[in-house]
Amino acid sequence: MTEQILSVPELLSLKSGDLVLELAPGVGGSIASFYSAAQSTAVGKKGRARIDWLRPASAAAMAAHDPLGMASFPLLPWCNRLRDGRALAQGRHGRAIRLAPNFQDSPHTIHGVAWQLPWQLSQSSADSALLEFSYQPAQQAEPESTGWPWAFSAWQRFKLDARGFACQMTLRNDSDEAMPFGLGHHPYFPHLPGTRLQCDFSEEAQMWESDAHCLPTGLVQPESLHDLRAGVEVARLDLDNNFTGWQRRFQVDWPESGSEAGRQLTLTAASPLDFFVLYCPQGQPFFCAEPVSNCTDWLNLQGEVPTEALGGGELAPGATCSTTFRVDVRVA
Repeated sequence: MTEQILSVPELLSLKSGDLVLELAPGVGGSIASFYSAAQSTAVGKKGRARIDWLRPASAAAMAAHDPLGMASFPLLPWCNRLRDGRALAQGRHGRAIRLAPNFQDSPHTIHGVAWQLPWQLSQSSADSALLEFSYQPAQQAEPESTGWPWAFSAWQRFKLDARGFACQMTLRNDSDEAMPFGLGHHPYFPHLPGTRLQCDFSEEAQMWESDAHCLPTGLVQPESLHDLRAGVEVARLDLDNNFTGWQRRFQVDWPESGSEAGRQLTLTAASPLDFFVLYCPQGQPFFCAEPVSNCTDWLNLQGEVPTEALGGGELAPGATCSTTFRVDVRVA
């Protein structure tokens, strides 16, 4: 799946109708913004202002190449935290994983490696783009050396249309040993007054309770799970948790406010994005609703809880995994 590598712009803009999807390949293969462009009307009539469907990247985040300030970024070759960056991969070699901390002052390692390294632009058109990423582990002279020990390649194929966009993610194991893996995306949504979130969960769905480090401690069925099924104001939630039993769909509704019409966004995903992360810090102008394929610290929980509560998987040498998520938007 090797493509010709094109020069990488700071921002690549895809357009379809009044929708614009801006990509920042050099900032972890991130989405920088996704919005409906402002519309003008006849003289004497008020037009429509720009609508940001994802929290747009700030100028400071772009200047700092900070994926945490982007609209969304890819998670691979695993999602969420690994406790202290340590785990033991299963398989014939039982390879020990030793990773350096990579998130603020946390001792844990989070979201893989691809979000903090530049991606390459392989193809582009007015409404589509293919981003490519290749990872080779460093030569480890010492047993205690840190770093993801498997070589892999990844692709994100974005396609924009008049209703929204789709992102196809593909991960390939380029090493000669089986590689544990997970993948997902980390979108940030504007949290405006009255914003509501509704998620499709099975009756058997559960939430991973977590400790002060956001590491899982046990599975529960809290009242917030029932609220999310029915639809709930985001302001009522204060969560940073993983959920099982997600049916690969959620909906965000922003109500009518002043001169602005109400609007709606729906995200749908394909397997193995069967897990859901919700981060909604109170008092912040954003929240995160993330389609992912594994729960936090899944490698270290193997054997302790059923596999269906953990997710993740293993790729044989040369094998690939592909998945897709789609975002559709509409103004009421």
